[in-house]
Amino acid sequence: MRLTACLLFAAALLPLAAQAAPVAYDLQTDQSTVGFETDFGPDRITGAMPVKSARLILDFDQATNSVIDVALDVAHADASFPFAAQAMKGPKVLDAGTFPEMTFRSSAVTRAGDGASVAGDLTIRGVTRPVTLAATIFRQKGSEAGDLSHLTVQLTGKLNRSDYGATGWSDMVGDEVRLTITARIARAD
Repeated sequence: MRLTACLLFAAALLPLAAQAAPVAYDLQTDQSTVGFETDFGPDRITGAMPVKSARLILDFDQATNSVIDVALDVAHADASFPFAAQAMKGPKVLDAGTFPEMTFRSSAVTRAGDGASVAGDLTIRGVTRPVTLAATIFRQKGSEAGDLSHLTVQLTGKLNRSDYGATGWSDMVGDEVRLTITARIARAD
């Protein structure tokens, strides 16, 4: 009888143990955006860059076990007006012909208040520098409480493009680039 009770108790804990492990997620690219903005004199240039590939593993109990590995498609980046898009992809800024990809690989994910801090290495134009993004995770609208199968991750941060050698048009375009990333993710099968 005692063995049966122990087995039933262990069986009841199995679903909790399964949720405690790191979980792989797929990025829903059609519903996700990697947005940026920078100053252009008194105005702003805004734009977006498509995600080429993403590997996302989230551990809600031990955030440090989480992994974020993303590659962006520089050649298909777009900006708020055609000249800016062309100049951004040209040899003086991102040089998409030589460096068609931009990558981010997390090195540490830690809880920070209601969200998380995601530190990692960002590579632009072949130059790798550390960057830290602030992250907040939300259940998607209409999901049940506790349902972690479909989530929205919002990340924000900033960088100086000159740190990566992207110095073109610095007399007209600001150095600081502000990032706003919305990633809609679904638990991988």
